[in-house]
Amino acid sequence: MTNPILVELTRGDLVESVHRGAVAVCDAKGTSVFALGDVDAAAYPRSSLKPVQALPLVESGAGVSEEEIALACASHSGEPMHTVPIAAWLARIGCSERDLACGPHPPRYEPVWEEMIRRGERPRRIHNNCSGKHTGFLALARHWNIATQGYERVDHPVQQAVKKTLSDLSGLADFPFGIDGCTAPNFALPLPAFARALAKLPEAAAGQRIVRAMTRHPELVSGTGRWCAKLMHATKDVAVKAGAEGVYAAIVPERGLGIALKIDDGAGRAAETAIAAVLAALGLLARDHPLLRTPVTNTRDAIVGERRPGAALL
Repeated sequence: MTNPILVELTRGDLVESVHRGAVAVCDAKGTSVFALGDVDAAAYPRSSLKPVQALPLVESGAGVSEEEIALACASHSGEPMHTVPIAAWLARIGCSERDLACGPHPPRYEPVWEEMIRRGERPRRIHNNCSGKHTGFLALARHWNIATQGYERVDHPVQQAVKKTLSDLSGLADFPFGIDGCTAPNFALPLPAFARALAKLPEAAAGQRIVRAMTRHPELVSGTGRWCAKLMHATKDVAVKAGAEGVYAAIVPERGLGIALKIDDGAGRAAETAIAAVLAALGLLARDHPLLRTPVTNTRDAIVGERRPGAALL
């Protein structure tokens, strides 16, 4: 089926670009509260899966702090507030940056990257936005006293634990998988099944710790000025997590709901507006909140259009 237009961008009086996608909102039993578009197609959650990937670690009793849980769920910007505690966490479990399977990439926070360039420093693995998640994987392997080498392979006990956790939460027995940008496996599933998993996650004490860590430390989960942080500040107790290729997820403990959406063309800008619109429709974000209508500016910072929810979401 052709998915509806979830987000549109205007310039002047015209709609210049549109983004189609699908949205699912479910409770912990899998009951659909809202569905829009082709929600039955399997989609990779990408980094929005991180709260689920962190659950085996928190359940294990490995002794992680609230800040470390937030970092395990993070797609961070590579700022010192991220890299310094991750380095300390690695040292505490007897590992180093060399043990991280993820590759290096520049920090997403431009002032940090610009300062590194001035100092002649190259990006390291710890700057990878998924280094907190990978440190969590290493911490779980250490706690279980099993091999840390190869922890990113789908057949390693750590990744099998993630798969079982996702199965238990979603109600699905098996999943196709692909390798994420950070080298770890990512399991694909339909949006309603993922939304159900998100809704079910806070039913256990470990899941509640994850939601609490994310909502208390929004900048650790994302970074300075990032959309996830802005939404979590605005909604207070809703845990929000972006994923690559136009994915967004949210956990709403007070309503017992999970939200999962995917933008067809993978545009992150559209996923940001779409998740804000869904939260507003549920009464979790003010309908006049600035995140719902983002100005489009030119190189002189003059407003020339806007990014806004499409009619299907309104």
